[in-house]
Amino acid sequence: MSKAPVPRPGILDIAAYVSGANQIGATVTLKQLSSNEGALGPSPAAMAALTAMAGELHRYPDGGSTALRQALAKKHGLDAARIVCGAGSDELIALLLKSYAGPGDEVLYSQHGFLMYPIGAKAVGATPVAAPETALRTDVDAMLAAVTPRTRVVFLANPNNPTGSYISAAEVARLHAGLPSDVLLIIDAAYAEYAEGRNDYTAGIDLVEKFANVVMLRTFSKIFALAALRLGWAYCSAPVADVLNRVRGPFNVSLAAQVAGVAAVEDSDFLARSRAHNEAWLPWMTEKLTALGLSVAPSAGNFILVRFPDTPGKTAADAWAYLSERGVLIRKMHSYGLAHSLRISIGPEEELQECLRLITEFLAA
Repeated sequence: MSKAPVPRPGILDIAAYVSGANQIGATVTLKQLSSNEGALGPSPAAMAALTAMAGELHRYPDGGSTALRQALAKKHGLDAARIVCGAGSDELIALLLKSYAGPGDEVLYSQHGFLMYPIGAKAVGATPVAAPETALRTDVDAMLAAVTPRTRVVFLANPNNPTGSYISAAEVARLHAGLPSDVLLIIDAAYAEYAEGRNDYTAGIDLVEKFANVVMLRTFSKIFALAALRLGWAYCSAPVADVLNRVRGPFNVSLAAQVAGVAAVEDSDFLARSRAHNEAWLPWMTEKLTALGLSVAPSAGNFILVRFPDTPGKTAADAWAYLSERGVLIRKMHSYGLAHSLRISIGPEEELQECLRLITEFLAA
């Protein structure tokens, strides 16, 4: 075989992202608590909308996602012209990095931030820089101390995955105020719907309205439970929206995703039920695991980060193996520098009950 073409410098330094769903073979019926998917499944209205459009699969989608942008604008009180939709927020992260960072630039994020930030930075030839966290929480002072003349993009996941922590609206504003005006602050609010009931929380809309260098990212993969359709959106200033619309694909969001997304946005009852489920079962699971002697980080998302002992036979790796062999799939955290912990999604009641039963059994063995 002839010699393969050589990729750009940095590409082979990327450790490919491994999703929670693909960590073991599906040789048993799995209870899937590894990917933070919506616990109640998709909205019935979204499923009905998806079924109704099946006869239109031969048509190209609306390249501007007009109806979806209008639905989002109405729900959140936004300017639809400043909303850009993407194939999941992952695509929007990649497009923003492609547009605003490159070789010689730095991309800043917190120590245990979402893995797609450093992966995306390396993919465009930029250098990812991780600022230390304090008690598994974004440290604004540490973030600002890590800013250099080479910093072009700063990511803030709020709430953060996988730690579940968030910083207050005042702290977000302080972070932004400390950045040069030519640095883009991207607030990744994938779990915003779970945190919005907190008085000190902001998803970032207020800053986007005031400043041209702030972007808010949202997703339909979590509380809206449309992960399979790959749908996300950005709210940004008009200049940034113009850039994103220039670099994205002309039909980057499928018709299926658009119609299901509109229906999901408009189904307020389903959204309320999904939020209520999380508000009931997240503290329940936290309390039960804490009673077993495990350390559970406070979470504003739909998941918890659980630290296991360092005792041989009782470690996080041992617990993961024990549960996965019995059909309960939770998430390893070694790629986030948290090998002593596992992340557990707040899924359906029966899956949480089984997960708790197995962890109790594992610790007692």
